[in-house]
Amino acid sequence: MTTAVAAIDFELLGRIFPRVLVDGILLGFVYSLIALGYTMVYGVLEFINFAHSEIFMVGAFIGAEVLLILQAARVLAASPPLLSLLASVLAAGVIAGLLAVTIERVAYRPLRGAPRLVPLISAIGVSFFLQDLVRMIWALHRNAFYLTYPPIEVFNQRFPAGAYALWGGAAAVAIAAIGWLMRRAGRGVARARFESLSMLPKYTSIALGIVSVGLLILDPNRVLTVPVKSLVVIGASLLVLSVLVYVVNQTKLGMAIRAVAEDQATASLMGVNVNQIISVTFLIGGLMGGIAGALFGLQFGTVNPYSGFIPGLKAFTAAVLGGIGNIPGAMLGGLVLGVLEALAGSYLSLISGGAFGAEYKDIFAFSVLILILIFRPRGLLGEVVREKL
Repeated sequence: MTTAVAAIDFELLGRIFPRVLVDGILLGFVYSLIALGYTMVYGVLEFINFAHSEIFMVGAFIGAEVLLILQAARVLAASPPLLSLLASVLAAGVIAGLLAVTIERVAYRPLRGAPRLVPLISAIGVSFFLQDLVRMIWALHRNAFYLTYPPIEVFNQRFPAGAYALWGGAAAVAIAAIGWLMRRAGRGVARARFESLSMLPKYTSIALGIVSVGLLILDPNRVLTVPVKSLVVIGASLLVLSVLVYVVNQTKLGMAIRAVAEDQATASLMGVNVNQIISVTFLIGGLMGGIAGALFGLQFGTVNPYSGFIPGLKAFTAAVLGGIGNIPGAMLGGLVLGVLEALAGSYLSLISGGAFGAEYKDIFAFSVLILILIFRPRGLLGEVVREKL
């Protein structure tokens, strides 16, 4: 009797694994986008911007507000869904990016020469200020500070992911080829903190290849379906990460960011406007945080002024897990944390016979992270430490 129950349980564990894996990757990409904002700022200033979680939250609110305005104007149903989503995501990213630049200019730049604890306290104060400001503005504007994203029917439909697993494998090969070309193009570039971004396609292709093989093995009947909005979130995240790779590795702006990250004084002597580059770094970090917020709202439906705290905390943990200051590490850390959280949320109750439910998923995920950091204190990919002569 016990053996039969155990067999049924293991069969169920295997049957739900592909869906759990996809959910974990989806959550991981959201964490990765937020974590990249922490890592970009740390890479230049060696400073943790704890207000970044509220920048993410503001992006989620702006994304919802744009869609609600389109819905009130009777434009949302008539316009192409992707166009409406693009307007929402771009507005969220731009406003969140400008907000990050403003915060840097007002709350951080005057404290740049102060002890490190002082700007950290300032960041925490900005975080609380933004929470209450958003709550006040939307309470006055809509008499509510919980916003629900209006449904877009196309994004709620389900896509037969299992049937297209082979396409995932082909995409993995394509991404690996892009990574090879990027490494070829990047030869001769001076080593700096952000040069390791060229490794990003390598890790992406490995992850996508593993997922494709897993779907082919664990879902042989190709019955797994995934909501279209989940695929949109994953696709948008990959696109944003690819653009970041190009900007930081292949443009003059990226070279300036890497120079400032390596040595601010020397970069200034070489003609780089350090203050401007730091502002641009905050703009890029805020842009990614705002986009992540809009995608988060699209996926989960409801946002409030405190929606950014837990995802921001987990994204910061993901950045530390991957190696704070290391951009591929931020992406890898986000994916690892997302998959661990999804596995714990789905499997704890089944494995423990109901003794531990999904509410314990954070305890499990963070326990694993603690174990990893005990043996890898600098993170999975290790912090890139600058060398000064």
